[in-house]
Amino acid sequence: MIRRVIFPRSLQYLLAIAEHGSYTRAAEALHVSQPTLSQQIKQLEESLQSLLLDRSGRNVRLTAAGEIYLRHARRAWGELDAGTRAIHDVQDLSRGSLRLGWNPITDYLACSLLVKFNRLYPGISVTTLEMPQDDIEAAVADDRIDVGIAFSKPISLDARSNEIETEMLFEEMHCLAVGNAHPYADRHEPMSVEELGKESLVLLNTAFALRCHVDQYCVEHNIAPRIAIETNSLSVLLEMIQVGPLATILPSSIIRTQCGMHQIAITPELPRKAITVISRKEGYKSPACLAFTALASDWAATRAKETPIRRMNPCPLSEGYCQKQNH
Repeated sequence: MIRRVIFPRSLQYLLAIAEHGSYTRAAEALHVSQPTLSQQIKQLEESLQSLLLDRSGRNVRLTAAGEIYLRHARRAWGELDAGTRAIHDVQDLSRGSLRLGWNPITDYLACSLLVKFNRLYPGISVTTLEMPQDDIEAAVADDRIDVGIAFSKPISLDARSNEIETEMLFEEMHCLAVGNAHPYADRHEPMSVEELGKESLVLLNTAFALRCHVDQYCVEHNIAPRIAIETNSLSVLLEMIQVGPLATILPSSIIRTQCGMHQIAITPELPRKAITVISRKEGYKSPACLAFTALASDWAATRAKETPIRRMNPCPLSEGYCQKQNH
């Protein structure tokens, strides 16, 4: 594919004259008439109020002003050519950028999607921004991020239905999560809601959509959860479950990726929450944004066909840790 750089005609003519040293030869090389070329150079000199060419000799030469101006013209031509190449690089996804917004839950759930995107498009620079659930939708609509991954349907989706669009990737089941030190580590049968009310829990604080989901479930089933510890860090929560006797409630996908962690079904089951991709409905979408949303759909479809949930992730890289916890 030939890339054509848009460059002022008068500068193209000046470059040709400097190269060929003659109006006649420059006009022949450019396939224009000599009077046309002369007129363009005259207009350029008048606009600059400076003589660029010395026409007194047999060959046309650049004046001192012409040498300086031509140096900058060539540099400008190079920059425009680089810009043209950059545009094509963006279009074929060999370079570009993507701003991704998610919350601490969805970054665990969709981290493998980001790894796959980077593997396919290593030239795309991805910036991830962790933000509260409710801010993701607004950030997409206001063009502060290109795409968002939300844990559930945004609260104010209807209010912004003309600005954003969503696509559900998958629905997530929630279970009780316990570590090897918990008395129920080897439990296979589901836990009743009454038993759940007696468990000492580590939960994320109320700024998290997952916590609101758990609180609503407890209210609907008339239980008051025994919250031993609240935290705003999912990493802290996971560590405490893995090394101590406390329990928590997490999406099943997160539980089965954690070494030394077991999942126990709760009955009645907590309502499943959707993982959705949010993007702008109108306006420009970068090639990187379009590629990411398309990959997310394929990734979700592949994920749905994966091996059914097992009670415990084997975690081969952490066998020593798991064995230590079992003793």
